[in-house]
Amino acid sequence: MRTHMPYPTTLATLGILLSAAALVAETAPEPRWNTHALVAETAPEPHWNTHALDAETGLLWQIGTGTPISYRLVPTELSWRSKAFLGRELADGSRIVVRHRLTLIGTWVQNGPESHYIGFSGSPSIEWWDRTSTWSLFTGVGGGLGFIDSRGITGGQGQDFTLNWFIRGGVERVISKNTRVSAGFMYQHMSNAGMSDPNPGIDSLGFMIGYGWSL
Repeated sequence: MRTHMPYPTTLATLGILLSAAALVAETAPEPRWNTHALVAETAPEPHWNTHALDAETGLLWQIGTGTPISYRLVPTELSWRSKAFLGRELADGSRIVVRHRLTLIGTWVQNGPESHYIGFSGSPSIEWWDRTSTWSLFTGVGGGLGFIDSRGITGGQGQDFTLNWFIRGGVERVISKNTRVSAGFMYQHMSNAGMSDPNPGIDSLGFMIGYGWSL
């Protein structure tokens, strides 16, 4: 015949078991974590070791004497930068790196007979990063090609097909794990390398601001 333990006795036994479990938990040693290993696993990649996508815009003013027209250009650029393929760490912990940079260009001709320019360019991106990897100085020289809506006006561009060449430089600041802002200058030359006569070209200089993402 099966007998049942009285209810008060059951509660007392359960209380003893819970108290013993709590005592064991309090006296058990805490697990030891390798904090250095955890930090190493979660530390973000340096920005020069990641691909980047940058969106930039600005304002350029005609500074050359090739055309009497006071051109004013508003470029918008979407650029991809590779991981660094060359680099050197300096004695103070900062680093100089070189990356590939490819750019799609869409320019509004704010002042001039044409209305827009669509093009492409490529260049190295030469960057100096401080030892904390929070900001950098950059520069680059490159060029490419594109098309402008030429109008056949004296002082304007002689044909649609146009080459471009530029020099850029500035400063970039990291604002979060994967985003950055930048500001700098750009000189740009646009012409068709003498394929039309006349070939006035556009020499312009101005500022650029940008926002970037690490990929």
